[in-house]
Amino acid sequence: QVQLVESGGGLVQPGGSLRLSCTTSGFTFSAYSMYWVRQAPGKGLEWVSNISVMQNKYYSDSVKGRFTVSRDNAKDTLYLQMDNLKPDDTAIYYCAKGSPGGPRGPGTQVSVSA
Repeated sequence: QVQLVESGGGLVQPGGSLRLSCTTSGFTFSAYSMYWVRQAPGKGLEWVSNISVMQNKYYSDSVKGRFTVSRDNAKDTLYLQMDNLKPDDTAIYYCAKGSPGGPRGPGTQVSVSA
């Protein structure tokens, strides 16, 4: 069955960096666009970034220039490099298969605070 597991979250100070990973199994990873979405406390799900099968990359305005999405098809793994983190980036981060609302993992908590 489809499985996705996010990791790499944590507590970081404003201006810091984190690298999230999403390991996947149960489907042909290289055949799907992959998404990062997040949910801040008390808010709905927000699209953050996605990367197409052809490695085209897209970002929300709130993270553009600070976050970098990538994928390793040999490892069936999705990444999100997050730099210059801000308190507003505090959220649970999920990776999703195929669309922002697609199957996703349990998430990883990112907290940005001084």
